[in-house]
Amino acid sequence: MRHVLSAVVQNVPGVLAHISGMLASRGYNIESLAVGETENKNLSRMTFVVVGDNRVSEQVRKQLEKIVTVVAVQDISSRDYVERDLMLVKVRASSGALRTEIRELVDIFRGRIVDVGPEELMVEISGRESKCQAFIERMRPYGIIELVRTGRIAMVRGSNPDATTGPSDDSDLDS
Repeated sequence: MRHVLSAVVQNVPGVLAHISGMLASRGYNIESLAVGETENKNLSRMTFVVVGDNRVSEQVRKQLEKIVTVVAVQDISSRDYVERDLMLVKVRASSGALRTEIRELVDIFRGRIVDVGPEELMVEISGRESKCQAFIERMRPYGIIELVRTGRIAMVRGSNPDATTGPSDDSDLDS
């Protein structure tokens, strides 16, 4: 089972190294990690995805809470939350017909072409992990040259701390 953990940490040098080292030393594998400054420049938010049962999630949360630079940790997996992943894909596209096909797929996935080269296109896609995976599979026949992803970010919806419905399916919104 995948667990999405959100940790608010002090925005100081070494926090990421300390936290990832602590988790690695205890044998926990981080499937995805995204870090960025919050609305408060003194704090950063780290979003972790770890795989395991509820016991693993609880142990990771407890270990994180022991670190002095960690302000707060929550497992948001069982709450109503929005998650996103950002991906850049460089794909082979030499002829006009191929470029047209790829452009149509980019439009269907609500992506953007962010760079055009003589033999390739670079595409930006954001959304749920499943959307990014589906786009990758659609691009494989064209030839993926390079691919990079940010890792998952997530935020709990609204202000109700007791919401327990899981990730939101925003199929009607720009996902």
